[in-house]
Amino acid sequence: MTDPAPSFDLITMGRIGVDLYPLQTGVPLARVETFGKFLGGSAANVAVAAARLGRSAAVITRTGDDPFGTYLHEALKDFGVDDRWVTPVAAYPTPLTFCEIFPPDDFPLYFYRRPKAPDLEIHADELDLPAVRGARIFWVTGTGLSEEPSRSATLAALRARDKAGPTVFDLDWRPMFWRDPDEARPHYREALRHATVAVGNLDECEIATGVRDPRECAEALLAAGVELAVVKQGPRGVLAAHRDGTRAEVPPVPVEVVNGLGAGDAFGGSLCHGLLAGWDLGTTVRYANAAGALVASRLACSSAMPTASEVAGLLARG
Repeated sequence: MTDPAPSFDLITMGRIGVDLYPLQTGVPLARVETFGKFLGGSAANVAVAAARLGRSAAVITRTGDDPFGTYLHEALKDFGVDDRWVTPVAAYPTPLTFCEIFPPDDFPLYFYRRPKAPDLEIHADELDLPAVRGARIFWVTGTGLSEEPSRSATLAALRARDKAGPTVFDLDWRPMFWRDPDEARPHYREALRHATVAVGNLDECEIATGVRDPRECAEALLAAGVELAVVKQGPRGVLAAHRDGTRAEVPPVPVEVVNGLGAGDAFGGSLCHGLLAGWDLGTTVRYANAAGALVASRLACSSAMPTASEVAGLLARG
């Protein structure tokens, strides 16, 4: 009999892969000659972001049974993220993601996740549901709903969690993973029923709610069942609305953007940090916004996640 898992501050569930970022910016991918290799994937990055802030974190996901999978295990451990629920899938290769970097706002992504990504092979009967329920925060992503068996596993985890604590649904809308937006909406609605927090940008909120105005998005997410709706508006900052009537609107933090792709995951890990700390809504969102800005000013995602002192320094500078 295996020992029970410790109670983690944060358990995330979903996408993982290898990010290959050009070491030349403003150059079309066809002409890039050198790349940096990094841990990637939203669920993994959020766990790393929380770990960098001193939180105990683990991720539930799957990799290929290949050297890139070995690299991801090593990277998670190096970042202080528990990898006990990261298991190999022999049938599929570890996913790769390439991006082009054209600051300040153009970062097209190219996902290599075919014929199927291993992180979509998470099975409900393999989940450690007591650990899911025991985590102080549990985090799932929209990508995990895009295919079976991951869809059923994600929903099973949410039902078992039963809102035992903060339960975050990262809307994480990636249209290339779905045949049709209408196919996604019922699964998003079901996930929202079991979540206490929803986080997404305007495109993601529109998929989940059918509306696009930030305030209408927030109200629709609250009506769908969550207690806290966080709507990221890019250059207009962040709107957060709680069921108790508390609202917070935070402007963006001005930085020189290098690569905007990891900012949302830094925001997510830092949002969890603030929720765990019991901060008020405005303080939590400002902190998360600053963490996202720091990552946007750096090349990578996972290795760029800031420490608490770096976030505090940026906030102190205004």
